[in-house]
Amino acid sequence: MKTSYLLITAAALLVGTTALAHDGSPRKPAKPAPSRTAAADPAGIKLTSGFQATVYADNLGKARHIAIEPTTGTVFVKLDRLKDGKGIVQLSDTNGDGQADQTSMFGTYPGTGAAIYNGYLYASADTAVFRYKLTNGRVLETTQPETIVTGLTLQRQHASKSLAVSPDGKLYVNFGAPSNACQEKDRTQGSKGQDPCPILENYGGIWVFDANKPRQRQADGKRYATGIRNAVALDWNTANNTLYALQHGRDMLATLYPGMYTNEQSAELPSEEFLMVKEGSDFGWPYCYNDQNQNKKVLAPEYGGDGKKQDRCAGKEKPIMAFPGHWAPNDLLFYTGNAFPARYKNGAFVCFHGSWNRAPLNQGGYFVAFIPFGKDGRPSGPYEVFAENFAGVAEQGQPGKNANAGKLELASPGDAKARPVGLAQGPDGSLFITDSVKGKVWRVTHTAKK
Repeated sequence: MKTSYLLITAAALLVGTTALAHDGSPRKPAKPAPSRTAAADPAGIKLTSGFQATVYADNLGKARHIAIEPTTGTVFVKLDRLKDGKGIVQLSDTNGDGQADQTSMFGTYPGTGAAIYNGYLYASADTAVFRYKLTNGRVLETTQPETIVTGLTLQRQHASKSLAVSPDGKLYVNFGAPSNACQEKDRTQGSKGQDPCPILENYGGIWVFDANKPRQRQADGKRYATGIRNAVALDWNTANNTLYALQHGRDMLATLYPGMYTNEQSAELPSEEFLMVKEGSDFGWPYCYNDQNQNKKVLAPEYGGDGKKQDRCAGKEKPIMAFPGHWAPNDLLFYTGNAFPARYKNGAFVCFHGSWNRAPLNQGGYFVAFIPFGKDGRPSGPYEVFAENFAGVAEQGQPGKNANAGKLELASPGDAKARPVGLAQGPDGSLFITDSVKGKVWRVTHTAKK
């Protein structure tokens, strides 16, 4: 559960080892709402009308997920790379002006996951999950981490251990698949898919552990859901007591199968999937992928698919919403505050980090979406662009239109000025967003009458 303030993810546990980043429905494919943000906020991003952003902190390093202590408002930011030998930044606003004025650092590992639960800060490396006892909402200099999950093998793809904690003390951890599509030779043209895929024994799903039990190994946990290539974005929805995740779809359809897919198709496929995750769910990776244009799961070409055939995929779990490919959804937050208008209550915010795998087309993503939710635990309307202009380049299309949401005049993610990656809710109901390029943290508040 994200009662988080601010933690920044880390790319690898061991010094000198870097995880490869992948920046990487039952209903009709997700289509953007007609409204769009228009004017730039003084903090440099564009927001939905009635909201404003301030820069809470800057130049922290390569930030990832964040967590916020719900009583004191202490912000924890997880870093993707160590800065001055530390991987977690602790921030406080002691004078109430909306900007951090007290900073300290701790933790000797980089990583991604962050959450607050029952008086502890939970933080992950790529090979372990730790927790820190909070004292008056802070991690003291003398506080030592307690190892909750240990002994995980470092992988070179999809290694980040994003996490969520449910109110009853269950710790959910993403085990991303160290593969694109479980080929015999990964990312190699003509290489067949392994069937059955041996990777699914220990990866490609979400595992559940006891959040209060120290020194668990993967075998001590339970595979909660499978067929998920990589879910960096996880959150527990208290409105219906259910886990949700967003999956990064597979890459390289046109590169591996040039006679079957065009570059344009490969840039948009497969979907980035918004998943309602129940115990025993199987979402189909690597055998299947979701096509948002056909509104169905189809058989992957490595397993005999032709872009239309469903075969074994007809029975796999569908997403509750599907987005265009390679937008890299990297964080999810169900909003529980009262500071925003009532329509935002229990709705979902999603951070799209932007991905490399749309070439030779322009980049996509680089914005924060809002999705209204109904009482059935599913989206009640299309997604809306809530915050944008992070990349600092022109969006395609005209201001005030949403038809080209997420499509930018950007050739490479390395050209982006900022990339939104982490989300957290402050005690006052404000929304915090982190940036992975230089480590900026924005605080978004509602200013118009509700």
